Amino acid sequence: MSGDRTLRLQHGNRIEALCVLGTRISVDVYRAAPAGAVSFGVKHTEGVSVEVACQGRGEVGSAPISGTRWPLDEGTVLRFSMSRASAEVNDNKVTVSFYAEGGQPINQAGVFLTGIGISLDVDADRDGVVEKNNPNKASWTWGPEGHGAILLVSCDKESPFTPASDCDAERVFSKEDLLDMSRMVLRTEGPQRLPRGYEIVLYIPVSDADKVGVFHVQNPFFGQRYIHVLGRRKLYHTVQYTGGAAELDFFVEGLRFPDETFPGLVSIHVSLLETLAEGIPHTPIFTDTVVFRVAPWIMTPNTLAPVNVFVCSVKDNYLFIKEIKNLVNKAGCELKACFGYINRGDRWMQDEIEFGYTHAPHKSFPVVLDLPRDAGLEQFPIKELLGPDFGYVSREPLFEAITSLDSFGNLEVSPPVIVAGKEYPLGRILIGSSFPTSAGRRMTRVVRDFLYAQQVQAPVELYSDWLSVGHVDEFVTFVPTSDTKRFRMLMASPAACYKLFREKQKEGQGEATMFKGYSGADTKRVTINKVLSNDTLVQQNQYVQRCVDWNRDILKKELGLMEEDIVDLPALFKLDKQGKAVPYFPNMVTMIVLAKDLGIPKPFGPVVGGECCLEQRTRSLLEPLGLRCYFLEDVASYHGRLGEVRCGTNVQRQPFAFKWWHVTP
Repeated sequence: MSGDRTLRLQHGNRIEALCVLGTRISVDVYRAAPAGAVSFGVKHTEGVSVEVACQGRGEVGSAPISGTRWPLDEGTVLRFSMSRASAEVNDNKVTVSFYAEGGQPINQAGVFLTGIGISLDVDADRDGVVEKNNPNKASWTWGPEGHGAILLVSCDKESPFTPASDCDAERVFSKEDLLDMSRMVLRTEGPQRLPRGYEIVLYIPVSDADKVGVFHVQNPFFGQRYIHVLGRRKLYHTVQYTGGAAELDFFVEGLRFPDETFPGLVSIHVSLLETLAEGIPHTPIFTDTVVFRVAPWIMTPNTLAPVNVFVCSVKDNYLFIKEIKNLVNKAGCELKACFGYINRGDRWMQDEIEFGYTHAPHKSFPVVLDLPRDAGLEQFPIKELLGPDFGYVSREPLFEAITSLDSFGNLEVSPPVIVAGKEYPLGRILIGSSFPTSAGRRMTRVVRDFLYAQQVQAPVELYSDWLSVGHVDEFVTFVPTSDTKRFRMLMASPAACYKLFREKQKEGQGEATMFKGYSGADTKRVTINKVLSNDTLVQQNQYVQRCVDWNRDILKKELGLMEEDIVDLPALFKLDKQGKAVPYFPNMVTMIVLAKDLGIPKPFGPVVGGECCLEQRTRSLLEPLGLRCYFLEDVASYHGRLGEVRCGTNVQRQPFAFKWWHVTP
């Protein structure tokens, strides 16, 4: 709310003015005085409070209703204020009388005052109530003791008849649309009409026009109407003043998530405008402001409970879907298959989309982020997911080339962590990138900028360009545990695999055969002895281990982890003709995590004592943590095409219970 405003009195005249409750009008008495005046007196009605401030004296005195005189010194100022709204126009007044030496009256100046209350209000303390004139409504701060109103991006689609999401439409089709929006109330109080020449205007800055939309509810005879009053092409709206004590409801929606050019804050203003005469432009005499922050898009880590598991149905993965269905049933969530008419032969569900959510004090709903990959699943999120209370957002580069690193297998998020005393209660986003000294592949900038701009899950960039596919989920994932740490980080480890194979060789199991029942093209007999004696493979995996260890050190530092928080799963890789790593056998780290139930790619490792020793070692590492391991055969459907179980599935999870606005970025 703006503070003092200056009013110029003229001796010999009485002027009219509006006084907004809670503000003060300042009058320079010395400049308004006629020649020869040496003192002045003030008379005012009971509805007006008047203070006299004398320059150089430091004190401010309250003027009684009448009777007191003050010396007329340069810099002497009167301050008017009103605490009660007027019932009629000009029902209060202030009269200043000027006196010459000896006390003879010379002249008078006066002002007729109309008191009016104006307050633009939002839920600034985030408790679901739009309180009147919250002192923090015009600012926004983070943290548990923070304040400031919150907006949701209306990126869902309440009506099946609209071609795009709600934020692309300047219409409200039902009351359900309003439930996504944040309520804003314009409270006015005063006489039945405003004096001539005054009007109240609601407006937004030009810079916010593409970021916020405002609707007003009208009540005609034939039902409610929702009028679009601000946003995009509409920068201001003249408010209809109704007189008396009134509350006008407005509903505010976000149109864009934060990104590189938009930090997330928007402001809305209401001004009382005054014009001196017809044809003369208006000038503002009072402005009230509210500030909103657009709620971010938030990723969900593996440690949150699964809700739905999505998988593509293609011609060669019937048995895989059957296994996934059994796993999903055990985990107590729901399987949703995407059939050929939508997936158009594209099986890589994880690579096309990333599930997240957005959250405000009044509502939360899931939002799917669509990557610029645009393969066969391009229409899936729009046709199958976007709908009532299910949002959609996409980011596409204008000029950058798309690479494999732009798929969402290259996007992970850690569970909540504490790093050197700083809390990340929503975890940290992990992005695969190129080695710092190389000009390799990176995730496209528009997507990286979007992820950084959300602020609440500070991203960490890892080195994944050493992999042929180049995704972080090929060497790191997270699983929930029931101990005090609440999770473990799993990493692919050639060193752990060679250690296991050497143990089995020492036990006399060197001729144990790998890939029994394997449906891949390579049918050569592979034993533990052959793997250990393959010097080229050993050297390649030493290189891979160094790449993994580079990321291990980054993750330990950026996630505040100790060695005991990390579990090394046996893995082997080989280098392709371009010198990029691909899995030697199905990569167990690229698993699907459904609470305590893990769907792990079946590794087809050496069979020792009737059991795959890779499966046995993995069970021994994970089952003591309270996890259940299910090994799924994905060779024909996914591994042969350089993917695994996680690549062919995607999990929508419950949102965090933690309120993102309590974060301190």
